[in-house]
Amino acid sequence: VFDAMPGDIFVLRNAGNTCTHAEGSMVGSLEFCAGKLGSKLILVLGHTQCGAIAGATQTHLASKAGGSKAAGSALEGLLQGLSKVAAQAEEELGVGMDQKQLISHTIKTNVFTSMEFLLKY
Repeated sequence: VFDAMPGDIFVLRNAGNTCTHAEGSMVGSLEFCAGKLGSKLILVLGHTQCGAIAGATQTHLASKAGGSKAAGSALEGLLQGLSKVAAQAEEELGVGMDQKQLISHTIKTNVFTSMEFLLKY
């Protein structure tokens, strides 16, 4: 990374490092860097205290409590899409976890979910 020259690294970032559908710019951009630029390695990274994942987890918990509503903005749509990952993380952890533990596990789960999604393409 430290010896990288311009063009050696193709960086894509978005809230929650999410790839929820193939039509989005993330998947198309990855196809471009792998297909046209010849990138041989794709890293999918998450980070602690991710606000998007925290929001998605809160969206999931509110939905479970009966607070589900239609997305009123692109951000709400993103959080609702990511809430499925929070549901998966909650199922994996089982009962007895607190919200902080759930968010932490959802961050990890989201990385693997994104990788699995990208492997389809």
